[in-house]
Amino acid sequence: MKIKFIILGCGSSLGVPRPDGSWGKCNPKEKKNYRTRCSALIKTTSKNILIDTSPDLRYQLIKNNITDIDRVLFTHKHGDQIHGINDLRIFSLKNKKKIYVYADSKTGKYIKDTFSYCFNDRPGYPAILKLNKLKKNFSFSVNKGKFLSIKSIPVQHGSIKSQSFIINNKCAYISDVNKIFNKDLKSFINLKYFIIDCLRINKHPSHYNLNEVIELTKIIKPKKTILTNLHSDLDYNYLQKILPKNIIPAYDGMSFYI
Repeated sequence: MKIKFIILGCGSSLGVPRPDGSWGKCNPKEKKNYRTRCSALIKTTSKNILIDTSPDLRYQLIKNNITDIDRVLFTHKHGDQIHGINDLRIFSLKNKKKIYVYADSKTGKYIKDTFSYCFNDRPGYPAILKLNKLKKNFSFSVNKGKFLSIKSIPVQHGSIKSQSFIINNKCAYISDVNKIFNKDLKSFINLKYFIIDCLRINKHPSHYNLNEVIELTKIIKPKKTILTNLHSDLDYNYLQKILPKNIIPAYDGMSFYI
């Protein structure tokens, strides 16, 4: 079974360039420095499973020719991961059914309170989403008796917990994190792909920085590490020059098979 992973957006909360047009230290002539806010897609032959609804979701889906969404996984309750949720409406309306979304209890409460119209029927506006509690281990039937397994593991993200996802025990996605708990490190060892938050060069209270990610990879030893949630001080070509061969920066639209 082929599973394609697409990084729809790899930028930090303001994207690159920022809304004021600033590119920071990123070269505007390098197309891979143009970064929308973080979302990702797990694509099988029969299912499209979205991770987070970035404020840039509409643009991301059109650019990557994604014409359907079957399920949505949420990492946490911050706006740069959630506030494109309205863009899911078209997929519910054209398929005439609710889209199942999965979140931990705090994130679920936030999205249901903030975007109540997505979950509750109103005259002329049917509910488009069905909220489900995120489990530690779950699976989706994707094709003729084949299943996609996903493990969710909470990580520290500043003052809150964010969810990481491990797909088929081969690929981890952690968009927002400043600490992986020691008891969970074993789950991330020797993976094929390790997609990890790497906000900037300097230390940050809510995100890993570049040196922290490099040190972490020495412990868990993935075959390939991909940096995401990149701030405007991390130029794509600069990272390509200084990083070890097994660590690469993401770019919007990057894809690979798990």
